[in-house]
Amino acid sequence: MMGICVTLFVLAWGVVRLWSVPAAVGMCLFAMVIPPVAAMVANRRGPEDRWWDDPSGDPKSDEWWDELDGKKRH
Repeated sequence: MMGICVTLFVLAWGVVRLWSVPAAVGMCLFAMVIPPVAAMVANRRGPEDRWWDDPSGDPKSDEWWDELDGKKRH
């Protein structure tokens, strides 16, 4: 995705602007949207990913949360 982003910027200002500046600006605006979308796609979690149940690393805190949740951890 990032390669597409860079390619759009380079083509917009290296080639397309010679024929149409508005099209080059539009290509750059589209290219600006790609990095945030790429970050959201890369960091997406699935419905089966229960990240909030992962142990924190602090045994006392994990024990306290398990007690609140009514769970026993091995």
